[in-house]
Amino acid sequence: MRSQPPQEPGTPAAVLALADAAVWRARLRHFEPRAIPHEGRRHAAVALVLVEAGHGAEVPGLPRQDHWSPAAALLLTRRAAALRAHAGQWALPGGRIDDGETPEQAALRELHEEVALDLPAEAVLGRLDDYATRSGYVITPVLVWGGAARELQPNPQEVASIHRVPAAELLRSDAPILNQVRGAEHPVLRMPLGSAWIAAPTAAFLYQFREWLLCGRATRVAHFDQPQFAWR
Repeated sequence: MRSQPPQEPGTPAAVLALADAAVWRARLRHFEPRAIPHEGRRHAAVALVLVEAGHGAEVPGLPRQDHWSPAAALLLTRRAAALRAHAGQWALPGGRIDDGETPEQAALRELHEEVALDLPAEAVLGRLDDYATRSGYVITPVLVWGGAARELQPNPQEVASIHRVPAAELLRSDAPILNQVRGAEHPVLRMPLGSAWIAAPTAAFLYQFREWLLCGRATRVAHFDQPQFAWR
């Protein structure tokens, strides 16, 4: 599926600059994240990591920057092809929460295991809304301050590649992409990325990040569905 080229965002430059952690914490203060009861489902956490955009996202349809950019970006990964579940799909660093862990602790642990980014507890900025997947998980998204993050290394057992998606890319005029699929009560949500797209649940977290952190709009995303390939 080919989407339209990115549009110039109408957001103040100060919002898209990485600035410092205090800026993003302040934007989260008025946000009340919603938790979802587990009710027999497994609990997982993912990390939405704010980093410098660097040389770009390294994805088709987005330019590579010759000089390192300090603009705001989020870390995304492509899952390793050998994984049993969701191989090759776009993802945020994360995984199951171990016994005795908080979502924040799990997100930081998985971040270190997957991309070799070791951050202290103080790097956590807050949470966004939980999302229940068709595959039986409740995922808690944790927003994390990563700074420059220049020494990222993918764990080859879990991660095929690492990408720095500019926050400005989330503000495209053709985002989000909503469409109905057979067997789904609510629309499936996708977010365009370069000349391709990312599906929920990852897209749901990116969209809520955009709405709350970039646009200041109270938007909920837990009702949006996933494409059928992600139901397993």
